[in-house]
Amino acid sequence: MKKQIGIFLYLLLFSTLLSAQNKNPNYKPSAAYDWLKLALEVTANDVDRVGARPTIQSRQLGITVNAMYDAWAVYDDKAVGSRLGSLVRRPKAERTSKNKEIAIAYAMYRTMLDQYPADKEFLTKEFKKRGYNPDNQSLELTTPAGVGNKVAKSLIEYRKNDGSNQTGTEIGSNGIPYSDYTYYQPVQSYKKVIDPDKWHPLPFVHPNTKDTFLVNFLTPHWYRVKPFGLKSSAQFRAPEYPKFGSKQLEKEVQEVIDFNANLTPERKAIIEFMRDGPRSTGQAGHWLQFAQLVSIRDQNDLDTDVKMFFAVAITAMDAFIACWETKRFYDSSRPWTLIRCYNKGKTIKGWGGPDKGTVDIPCESWHPYSPSNFVSPPFPAYVSGHSTVSGACAKVLELFTGSDKFGEEEIRKPGIITETPGDPISLPLPTFTATADMAGISRVMGGYHIQADNIEGLKMGRNIANYLWEDVFTKYFDGSIEKKNKTVKSK
Repeated sequence: MKKQIGIFLYLLLFSTLLSAQNKNPNYKPSAAYDWLKLALEVTANDVDRVGARPTIQSRQLGITVNAMYDAWAVYDDKAVGSRLGSLVRRPKAERTSKNKEIAIAYAMYRTMLDQYPADKEFLTKEFKKRGYNPDNQSLELTTPAGVGNKVAKSLIEYRKNDGSNQTGTEIGSNGIPYSDYTYYQPVQSYKKVIDPDKWHPLPFVHPNTKDTFLVNFLTPHWYRVKPFGLKSSAQFRAPEYPKFGSKQLEKEVQEVIDFNANLTPERKAIIEFMRDGPRSTGQAGHWLQFAQLVSIRDQNDLDTDVKMFFAVAITAMDAFIACWETKRFYDSSRPWTLIRCYNKGKTIKGWGGPDKGTVDIPCESWHPYSPSNFVSPPFPAYVSGHSTVSGACAKVLELFTGSDKFGEEEIRKPGIITETPGDPISLPLPTFTATADMAGISRVMGGYHIQADNIEGLKMGRNIANYLWEDVFTKYFDGSIEKKNKTVKSK
């Protein structure tokens, strides 16, 4: 059933992109678009294999798209790459679209092999299908293949010890790739809540065995990952969150209960659309898919696509790092815990489970609009990752395109991930801002977050995007980032 739903959602996404392309039948997407599509496909494969790991997936996509940009920059008149800089810029006669495409192909292929080793056979097949030779491992900068390979090698080496623990070799880890090495432990369990303001693993139910199992904090060490453009992961840390006993928190918890008890078809569609579901690519991939829609809408050329995809992918990666720093710093609880603490012993109205609608339930049985094997994301609530990354990526798309206009819509069958699906619903996406706001409020509607998680997450994301755009991306694009770095080093 999960596989069938996944195929349906994948075809739905494909038809959305195809529909956008059909508005411009003579337009052929760029090579950057094509390689990003492949990166998103292997990201979805990764989710199917090991489950949703949004922080890790944002880094995987960030690295591969970073490689795309760095390889392209070698052949641009002004832009500089993040690892090799302007010293490797090729002569004007070599700055052709063909050379850019070849360099991008090798750079992305090599970095994808590093990030998605389980998909080596698939990636190599796709690489050959596009006319490239996987045995060409030249590092000569006089050839575009050499440029791509060199860029990938440099980036892979740089990111090997960036704090993500990709290889599982950090001191303190258990040897498993991406495992924690900071010795995080929750202060309590779901059976014994000592502090309602603090997070604990939630009891999930296995769909086949019906056994209860717990999922620990996903990548609690992510605050130690080196950002691309932020000065530190704590640069935009959110302010203190509302605490148990406060009127603000009581009001926001009640809002979650009210949403859960009044799940209209539109609300269900919004929750599931932004949850992403099977064939997920996480919030980073979701916003890169939105960027692809912009690419088709605006009939972007290769150069524009490379810069736009780079800005969105890096923004998502840095936003996740910053978001996780705030999550780790505050270690805050989910509505699942707060609703039980505020309504202990009471009967409340809530979603009764798949196809049961709204019923009267003991507060101890309250459940987000989600399958029993996914109660809430396995990490602290404050701030919302969906809100942070969506706020950031929406703002950077607005800054990049020079307009907040998006002009898309999503056709969604409400309930398709959770219960018997209803009739299709149209979800307008008029602006990037409105789309980010929809992503944020979807998490409150779904029962995963309170408004404070959402509002402060959106704010943090937009602050991150403004900073990265002004202080990082524009300076990479015009080449002035090197002058800035020299000035900083000389002080």
